[in-house]
Amino acid sequence: MKLISFSNHNGQSSIGALCKNNPSEFVDLCATDATLPHNLLALIQSPKLLDRAAAALSNPKAAVKKLSDISFNAPIDRPGKIICMGLNYADHAKEGGNARPEYPSFFMRGPSSLTSHGSPLIRPKVSDKLDYEAELAFVVGKTIRNATLENALDCVAGYSVFNDGSIRDYQRKTTQWTIGKNFDKTGAFGPWLVTPDELPPGCDGLNIQSRLNGQVMQNANTKDFLWGVAETIVLISECMTLEPGDLVITGTPAGVGYARTPPVFMKPGDICEIEIESIGVLSNSIADE
Repeated sequence: MKLISFSNHNGQSSIGALCKNNPSEFVDLCATDATLPHNLLALIQSPKLLDRAAAALSNPKAAVKKLSDISFNAPIDRPGKIICMGLNYADHAKEGGNARPEYPSFFMRGPSSLTSHGSPLIRPKVSDKLDYEAELAFVVGKTIRNATLENALDCVAGYSVFNDGSIRDYQRKTTQWTIGKNFDKTGAFGPWLVTPDELPPGCDGLNIQSRLNGQVMQNANTKDFLWGVAETIVLISECMTLEPGDLVITGTPAGVGYARTPPVFMKPGDICEIEIESIGVLSNSIADE
């Protein structure tokens, strides 16, 4: 299923699932089955609720609505942890002047840095160096610690698209990247959460691309990960417990704006799209704070 979190024209939040025969429409799951929760975090933690959501999606009397009539919310609005990887593609490490790493770089984002599909990415007052980064994201559905390669993927509730918007000059003010990665509404997340049964294990072999005003900027494939999704879960869960609703961002390929000659940064009025094969397109305009 492709699961969405949305608000209607009255500002009421609910959850839905895209119609398989018409991707411009979705089933309002809560309007179809009033016993279902109104947020995806509650849904993804329960196999029984997921089964009922699948039944609602196939119900001939389901409440079908148009995507054009809603506003998207981030699939998980306030993740407990947002764990981001850096330098997970060798070509991106090289373009930034970094050697092929022996261990990934990790940093954290806060929930206030997130924005949703269709909402603007915000360029802050203090910088004009807002860069794009196309990334695969996954959401944890089951608690796991000390995962193995054999059981790691069992904890994944679904996959999504992320634009890890970076304020490059602030990222380089310190040896840690965190400050440049946490400006308000610079990390776009969505448009939906795709359950693992619809995708290759660990999302291996999927094309990933960023486009700025229609021009392809990054073009790669998840088979080029230095650390795949299962390996990433093993590494993180050596250190901390992964819990339902945690969001993990898996790194970006080469082609980012700061490494170009001359550099290319996003500016107000631009449209940035991130597309991952079999998952979807995350689209955001750029606006000034």
